[in-house]
Amino acid sequence: MSAEFEVTITDKDMFRFNLYHAYHGFQGIIATLVGVWVFIMAGLTFGKVNLMYTIIYILLGILFLIYVPGNLYLRSKKQISSSDVLKNALHYKIDDDGVHVSQGEQTADLQWNQIYKMVSTKNQLLIYSSRLNAYIIPKEAIREEYQTILGLAINHLEGYRLKMNPFNAE
Repeated sequence: MSAEFEVTITDKDMFRFNLYHAYHGFQGIIATLVGVWVFIMAGLTFGKVNLMYTIIYILLGILFLIYVPGNLYLRSKKQISSSDVLKNALHYKIDDDGVHVSQGEQTADLQWNQIYKMVSTKNQLLIYSSRLNAYIIPKEAIREEYQTILGLAINHLEGYRLKMNPFNAE
């Protein structure tokens, strides 16, 4: 059992990955809650305190809720445009030995015991080689292969390293 496919990462794919990392953990949840809280405080204190405090609350809300995603978007575009590897298609083969990635003459192999975790999001399959680094695979590139990849992952990864929904192929 194996799955083979080609993937070309776009700046949109990179942005989704960066957003996932920024907002999926504890720090992202706290930043979102603080951003919402300061906007609420701006509304509650408007007219009751010096206008400068309300402006500061609004600026902090913008910083937490708008600046960070905007900055991640710009960084994603720069990452894709400055990387020759990410500009071109990567060929993936996932089988009982692991994940094999190639581009031209260059190859990389990631055995199943080297995979940190596999995560399925709404739009992507992320195969982590470490806590921060992952192969980003857009779901649209693997629609037909998703169930095969899921089966291989279930056979080769411990449950705590697998965060894939069997019904999340779309």
